[in-house]
Amino acid sequence: MATASFRFHGALREFLKKEHRDKGFAHDCARAATLKNAIEALGVPHTEAGRITVNGALATLQRVVREGDAIEVFPATMEKGTDPIFLADAHLGGLARSLRMLGFDTLHDNTYADADIRRLAEAEKRIVLSRDRELLKCSEIVRGCYVHALKAEAQLREVAERCDLAARARPFSLCLRCNLALQPVDKAAVAAIVPQKVRARQEQFSRCAGCGR
Repeated sequence: MATASFRFHGALREFLKKEHRDKGFAHDCARAATLKNAIEALGVPHTEAGRITVNGALATLQRVVREGDAIEVFPATMEKGTDPIFLADAHLGGLARSLRMLGFDTLHDNTYADADIRRLAEAEKRIVLSRDRELLKCSEIVRGCYVHALKAEAQLREVAERCDLAARARPFSLCLRCNLALQPVDKAAVAAIVPQKVRARQEQFSRCAGCGR
């Protein structure tokens, strides 16, 4: 074993045992454990870890922990200049719908097993949203976000803040059911299926090519 000292910053402290949250502490790591192994053994999914320093120098998750290392872990931040695409697990249907309403590509299906989520996350480079720590520890999931809040509205605020979504939002551009882009449609083409009161108030309409809504 190698005994190293750890200190976690910001929201990462919530994953730790209470006695470790507000101070540095020593921890015995398994033989040849990487930083990923050690951090996750303490309860923090690797997706939540951003900048990591060992003895004051930047380090990657693949670095092997050595005797006497002083390790500091800071929360992950969203990289700039990229439009995030998400995959919400089975328990976050309300959050998925809210993200789609704001125009963010968000996969969600109650039938997805963990293996499906891991495969899609790896193949499509999606940010996995979940309240399942063990799922977010899977190596196939490079980008993820543990959702602390329990209610959909609070979850949306949490994800929007962490992923800097406010400036990127394109409200009502995606189908809330299919996650497909909505297409403009002539008012006359949908007159038969739109309530009269809505037709009287609105001139612009969109339609989903997938479900027809």
